[in-house]
Amino acid sequence: MKKIYSVLVENRSGVLCKVAGLFSRRCFNIDSLAVGETDDPNVSCMTIVSSGTEHTMEQVEKQLNKKIDVIKVKTFTETASISRELMLVKVKYNKGNRRDILEIADLMKADIVDMSKSLMILQICDVPERTKILIDMLKSISIVEVARTGTLALQKCCESE
Repeated sequence: MKKIYSVLVENRSGVLCKVAGLFSRRCFNIDSLAVGETDDPNVSCMTIVSSGTEHTMEQVEKQLNKKIDVIKVKTFTETASISRELMLVKVKYNKGNRRDILEIADLMKADIVDMSKSLMILQICDVPERTKILIDMLKSISIVEVARTGTLALQKCCESE
C-alpha cells in the first residue's frame, strides 16, 4: 500500500534530517521525497511517498505528528490526490533517430528545452507512471542523463469544501 504524506514543517535547518531520520530509524521506506517553501517563507511542505502495511502507514503518521517542527500532517492515497513529477532527460541524437525522438516527445507531451548538434534535453511534467514510460521509450535511443524531482501531490478538491 502506498500513502502520500503532505507535511507542513518549520522552514529551519535540520528539519529534513529529523523527518528522514524518523523513517530510517524505524526501517520505513521512502519512495519519493520533495521539499519546498510554501507561500509562507517560514513554512515548507514535505511531500513524502511511502509504502508498507496499513499498520506501518499509521505508525508513520503518528510519529510525524509527534515531531516538534511538524505543523500539520495530511495523508492521502494516490487515488485521492493529484500528483506530478518533473523530469529532464538528456539524449544523444543523430540524423537517424532525431525524428523518433521528436515523435516520442510529441506523443508523451514532452517539451524540448535545450539542444546542441548532438544532444537534446526533454522536459516532462506528468504523473510518475508516464515519466517512467518516457524513460522506457527513450532507452533504445541513448539516454545520457536523467534528473527527476520527487512526486508532488495535493489532495483532490471536494465539492463540499
